Amino acid sequence: MKAKSFIDQIEVVVRSGKGGDGKTSFRREALVAFGGPDGGDGGRGGDVVFKASEHVNSLLSLYYDPKCFAQDGAPGQGQKMFGKHGKDLVVPVPLGTEVYDVDTGLLVADITEPGQSVVVAKGGAGGYGNVHFKSAVNQAPTEHTPGGEAEERRLRLELKTIADAGLLGFPNAGKSSLLAALSSATPKVASYPFTTLNPIVGTVVYDDWAKVRVADVPGIIEGAAKGVGLGLAFLRHLERAHVLVYVIDMAGVDNREPWEDYRVLRAEIEEYSAELAERPSLVVANKMDVEASRENILRFAKETGVTPIEVSCETRDGLDRFKEELRALVKPKTKFHHAHADAPDIKDVPDTSGDELPPDALRFAPFLKLDKPKAKSHPSRGNIH
Repeated sequence: MKAKSFIDQIEVVVRSGKGGDGKTSFRREALVAFGGPDGGDGGRGGDVVFKASEHVNSLLSLYYDPKCFAQDGAPGQGQKMFGKHGKDLVVPVPLGTEVYDVDTGLLVADITEPGQSVVVAKGGAGGYGNVHFKSAVNQAPTEHTPGGEAEERRLRLELKTIADAGLLGFPNAGKSSLLAALSSATPKVASYPFTTLNPIVGTVVYDDWAKVRVADVPGIIEGAAKGVGLGLAFLRHLERAHVLVYVIDMAGVDNREPWEDYRVLRAEIEEYSAELAERPSLVVANKMDVEASRENILRFAKETGVTPIEVSCETRDGLDRFKEELRALVKPKTKFHHAHADAPDIKDVPDTSGDELPPDALRFAPFLKLDKPKAKSHPSRGNIH
């Protein structure tokens, strides 16, 4: 049986560590009369922590090990020795993970920031030893308290990919080819339906180092909302996207009509989520290098009233225009210190192959602070130079 390679929904059982019990003990030592109580406290139990990791893109590890148990705290000992704290269990999860309580259905956490940590099961507190109960009227206490109980709960984890834009389209529409042409992602590209079986994210990098994350999800067909094909299960990965990109096979290589494809895609998205269907969108006419596309695009505009962006991944025509249209909608942050409108054009970089670096080339190094330093104040004002 083929092993699973991607999991985006899983139920797990988490249990924190039990707190260690306090100790009832009395000091017994030669030549020491009336030693008194010396029972130590128990150690606290470990927490179960979910921590966002940029190096994890699936819940696969939890699929094979769905029991997340932290370490119990050790009990206290005599001679006022405290028990050892239980070790926390830190579970790495991908960015975009939503955590729900299975019993109540409530959202426990939405993990979206790199390094974000969420305690999903709090460890029990350590118990008190009898040394805490000593008083003037109770000089030989025998009381101690047990450690706090462990917290156990069942959680459901759902992964919703974090991306600025999402590619939607029928199988064989060329979404994977488009993602590969725009970014360094290497999705599987083949001439048969449902080549993409799980979401793939690529990053579009602009000349000024602004970045747009683009997600490719498996193809959608008519009736997907009712479970036909792969259904709409993967559309949860587009719920965080700011922009939807409808990729249309304008050549109709599978004997489909592009205008009907667009109508069906819109209808399926609206059935899945009316809010998702209202988000900003772009329509891309793919495979424009095929002769039939020229005739189809005229009818497409007439039938739908939409003028799509013409793109060919084979000849790379139209990719620059698509990237600029995408940037205008997403509005990513530039890496330059100044505004994007004033950023120097990377095409104007002078020749730097010589032995000396031209002064004009420094304008293209945004990590350098080239502003004139502020004048130092006079020593009489209290500053020491």
